[in-house]
Amino acid sequence: MASSIVVTGSYVQDLTFMLPEFPTAGQTLIGEFKTGPGGKGSNQAVAAARTGVRTAFIGATGNDAFAQVAKDFHKGEGIDSRLAPQADQATGTAAILVNDRGENEIVVALGANNFLSPEDVPESLVAEAQILVSQLECNLEAAEHALKLARKHEVRTLLNPAPMRDDFPPSMLNSVDILVPNETEFAHLIRARFPEKHGSFEEASIQSLTSEQLHHLCRDFGVPTFIITLGGNGCFVSTEDRYFEIPSITGIEVVDTTGAGDAFVGGLSSGLVQFDGDIEKAVRYASVVAGLSVTKFGTAPAMPSQAEIEKEIQTQGLSFK
Repeated sequence: MASSIVVTGSYVQDLTFMLPEFPTAGQTLIGEFKTGPGGKGSNQAVAAARTGVRTAFIGATGNDAFAQVAKDFHKGEGIDSRLAPQADQATGTAAILVNDRGENEIVVALGANNFLSPEDVPESLVAEAQILVSQLECNLEAAEHALKLARKHEVRTLLNPAPMRDDFPPSMLNSVDILVPNETEFAHLIRARFPEKHGSFEEASIQSLTSEQLHHLCRDFGVPTFIITLGGNGCFVSTEDRYFEIPSITGIEVVDTTGAGDAFVGGLSSGLVQFDGDIEKAVRYASVVAGLSVTKFGTAPAMPSQAEIEKEIQTQGLSFK
């Protein structure tokens, strides 16, 4: 059976250190350690699959113990995992620091993810999907190729431009239907796209704009749907004919914000499938998935189950009919 959602991107083994405060330069602190599966692409695939929508993942791993961890984990999650082996590379890893406020600092070594190639993207898998999701945490040539393949077969495309990179090719946006940056990534995109007019645009600059001004900035990119995630302040949605804001869910205890953006993207992808492309319903659904993810430690392990999502929808008093 075909997968409704195909995610192409990164698998990274998370090495997470929990401590009261982040260390300063030259400082050594004692903390607690956990390891588990991560990577933006893989996290998004897990978030989508746990909602009950058939999901496939295209990525790359090295020839090491972490590669087997990835295979076993995806199998257990019911994900159609297409991991291209890169014999001379290490599986991607991430060092994650999490303080007592749930804030995080992350360093990623992409390893094998840098060597995912266009040839590793099965066209038949993409062609049968309803939505193709990609990010920037793998080889950009492969990511852009996957988006173009999806466009060729009239499959809806979603790009999460994270982590934002200086070598990000603007041409990639030509194959994107839905662009989902956070505040930092949005500011970077603005500076890169409009250096003369907005060369000093910063994350804080967003707060000084009215919703209408922000909408007009989004429209200047030419991408049909623009969704800016704003952390605890929810998200801003700009489409070709309207704009609106969706708040974050309330009444939750924030434990670890790592992976919340991935949870949102996975939930959004699922929502688009479940609600026949209704962007407002999909975004509201994604906000529930992202909100639940921050109530647990970790990235992929923190992605909520279908039952947890349905329960929280009732708790929040939401309706998707």
